[in-house]
Amino acid sequence: MNVYLEAFLPLFVAINLPGVLPLYIGLTEGLPMRAQRRLVLMAGTTAFAIALLILFAGQVIFQTLGITVNDLRVGGGLILLILSITDLIFGDFKRRGPEEKSGGGTEDLVGLGVVPLGIPLIMGPAAITTILVSQQSYGYLPTLTSMVANLTLVLVGFLFGPMLIKKLGAATSKAVAKVASLFLAAIAVAMIRAGVVGMIQNL
Repeated sequence: MNVYLEAFLPLFVAINLPGVLPLYIGLTEGLPMRAQRRLVLMAGTTAFAIALLILFAGQVIFQTLGITVNDLRVGGGLILLILSITDLIFGDFKRRGPEEKSGGGTEDLVGLGVVPLGIPLIMGPAAITTILVSQQSYGYLPTLTSMVANLTLVLVGFLFGPMLIKKLGAATSKAVAKVASLFLAAIAVAMIRAGVVGMIQNL
């Protein structure tokens, strides 16, 4: 039992649900509940698929493509930075629900569920690295169990977190969304900085 707990805790810290939840609320602020549930399902499916791929073929993929975790940090950071800046300046870009007849609402929601919610917010560079290390330290089954448990917690948080925020009122919800976008930009810069520093240290 200890080995499963030891595999669970590092991934819980790496995913950082308390830090990711406000960002999710900021990205989905204003969307109808049906659209949010669809996003949660898409984000969870994407994160789990990426986690499985990393668990069973991560080392091979990294070696074949010639990429490192630092490359993922910089790439993921750039995506998050662009998204956060766009949200702060053009806050309505993500609030088109699937019911809108503009022709691209559903596709936009699917894309948002994959990037940035599934990756790199849920399954970011820290989580990917943790899975690789956990597999080498504890084996496949404890790591897989840890992945399922952590992603279940994330999905539960995503489903019920926005409901709690909405009870505080529309003004509070919008304020949380904007602050979350600002923190998302800061996290993006930190990811890029960590990636660049890691690249320089490995030269």
